[in-house]
Amino acid sequence: MKQIMEEYFLSLESGDKKIAWCTSVGPAELLRSFGFEVYFPENHGALLGATRTAMELIPEAGKCGYSNQVCSYTTADIGAYLKKNTPLQKHYGMQGIPKPDIIAYNTNQCREVEDWFTFYADEFNCPIVGIQPPRYLDEVTDDEVQLVVKQFKKMLPVCEQVSGRKFDLDSFKETVRLSKEATLLWQKVLKTSTAMNAPLSFFDGTIHMGPIVVLRGTQIAKDYYTTLLAELEENVKNGLGFAPEAKTRIFWEGMPIWGKLRMMSDLFTASGSAVVASTYCSSWVFGQFDEDNPWESTARAYTEIFINRSEKAKMKMLAAWFEEFNIDGIVYHDTKTCFNNSNAKFGMPQRLQKETGVPSLVVEGDLCDLRFFSEGQSITKIETFLEQLEDAKILS
Repeated sequence: MKQIMEEYFLSLESGDKKIAWCTSVGPAELLRSFGFEVYFPENHGALLGATRTAMELIPEAGKCGYSNQVCSYTTADIGAYLKKNTPLQKHYGMQGIPKPDIIAYNTNQCREVEDWFTFYADEFNCPIVGIQPPRYLDEVTDDEVQLVVKQFKKMLPVCEQVSGRKFDLDSFKETVRLSKEATLLWQKVLKTSTAMNAPLSFFDGTIHMGPIVVLRGTQIAKDYYTTLLAELEENVKNGLGFAPEAKTRIFWEGMPIWGKLRMMSDLFTASGSAVVASTYCSSWVFGQFDEDNPWESTARAYTEIFINRSEKAKMKMLAAWFEEFNIDGIVYHDTKTCFNNSNAKFGMPQRLQKETGVPSLVVEGDLCDLRFFSEGQSITKIETFLEQLEDAKILS
């Protein structure tokens, strides 16, 4: 993993290819088909959170008028740019973030990505293209898919001009094929934790998802997940899990608390609980991809993602995951600066518990801004919740 990620980041500074910036659940396959190296600012935002450098950078974005209540990926990333301070310098010896030749976004996650990326388009004076799909859908119909396809195709003239290449349908199909194969392997990786002695935790998954985010559409990602899957399947076969004494199985809903991954992982394990599945890690599973129908299949895949759906659709997906992973309880992370990816605000925990019988807990925090997270309060809430789940299982 370290080697793959290092080679990826250093390739962004090699000068061998032009650089396209892209949202994490955006049209990476189309950009790669034009020969762009693709950089993902959201991945950089997660890195700022995980290295706990975000806190000193967020105030810089505030000076430009960006509220501390909006996405802390956005404010931390803009702050890092303004202060010319990034973990990429320390960890990979890079001069800084790579300069974009073109920027592409998809608002299937939130509106913030458009505002965030537009800041950089103005800073670097480079072209920006965007996809704005219908949101909050119970079902994604052909009407919505065709609308998104039209928006995808509007990107072509700009991509051709910046890359100096004509659009090549065969290249696009090949990239979609590689992306599909990698994403299905990633899905199988996640599903190894349906085993009672799960070999992969949610916290492990947030690290191993790196290649499916930044190298989607490449042979490298496919090879990585082929190797990882074989290792995990061998562990399942030999009964090797990350928490063999676990008494309860937990589903994590929402964003990671990047600066507290280790603390949270240790907390659940020490409490005899295994966090075996999540909505977050499953966000990069695109089973709809079809290289024989690349336009419609990618448009559908990127529009059907969990975060872009209605509460009704989300509840249906969560109920299916509960059954598949044999879940005893769900923890909702109410992410204070990520409203779009927080599902505990409109009564979903209560309705879903009534429907499935799976108890829930809401933990307040944030993806990068640790001012919104109380470690002591969270530990007390989580330990109490896990004790209640364990007692309920014993009584039943």
